[in-house]
Amino acid sequence: MKPTPNTRTVPPLPLRGYMWRTDELLRFGLNSRKIKALVDTGELHRMRYGCYIRAKMWNEFGPRRQARERIVAHAHGTLTTSTGGFVYSHLSAARLHGLFVWGVDDKVHILHPARPSSDRWGKDVRGHTESFTEDDVVPVQGLRATTLERTIFDSARMLNYPKALVIMDHGLRVGADRNTVASLAAASAGKRGIRTLRKALDHADPRSESAGETLTRELMQRLRIKPPQPQFEVQSRLGRHRMDFAWEEEKLALEFDGRTKYFDFNPTEEVIFQERRREKALVEEGWRFIRIEWKDLFQERAFKERILRALG
Repeated sequence: MKPTPNTRTVPPLPLRGYMWRTDELLRFGLNSRKIKALVDTGELHRMRYGCYIRAKMWNEFGPRRQARERIVAHAHGTLTTSTGGFVYSHLSAARLHGLFVWGVDDKVHILHPARPSSDRWGKDVRGHTESFTEDDVVPVQGLRATTLERTIFDSARMLNYPKALVIMDHGLRVGADRNTVASLAAASAGKRGIRTLRKALDHADPRSESAGETLTRELMQRLRIKPPQPQFEVQSRLGRHRMDFAWEEEKLALEFDGRTKYFDFNPTEEVIFQERRREKALVEEGWRFIRIEWKDLFQERAFKERILRALG
């Protein structure tokens, strides 16, 4: 059957790879018109100027993976190598290190010894020109990034306190040296964001296992709720269990039901079944439970009343 005049023949994508620069697609035999056709039909997704990714893969990535792929696209699109003149820093370095971030931008953050024009960097890039040495740089996923401690130091200073605390908690949890971060802060007295950094460092708790747990703890501190014990272990007929937060004297547990807890690793039905089975066993031991979700963190009055009523 002959195609109708309005039918557009879309060329196939290369079989190998999943991300390409324009010049790579041209070498595969495509031209600008064919590349546009692939974008228009949803076969290609334009990551940034001159860099594309398979749309099917992009759509299957979660938000955390998409944020990391934007950094990869910047490196691929700009032909960045491990000996480049700049380093991925701040929130981009945090993502490369696998740190939790919450409520932040998706821009690519780079640290450069001198500030070139914004046109050279691109609209998707946020450049920083603070001094750094090679001691501040480590290879992460094949890219030059700031060390874990320098990443925490830089990121926390540009964020508000709750967002800085999320990165600080997780950074310390995965191995950042608290004394090194404190030394960086001491050597930077008077710089912008140092007070926020120090506050986050003073209140950080590496026992926090998610951004949601960090924000829950921060909210309870701010609302002056009697502090619970984080990651509290207790025994039941099924064995030992660990609760996100617990008030031992009142036998009251607070569990943060974030999406990651149920969707990232195991089948949803099995995780929920085991969670409820565990809870029933603990109820038999006299424990009561409060379960909160992300939305509850932004309804502060109701959150406080609910907890105080259970504690009372």
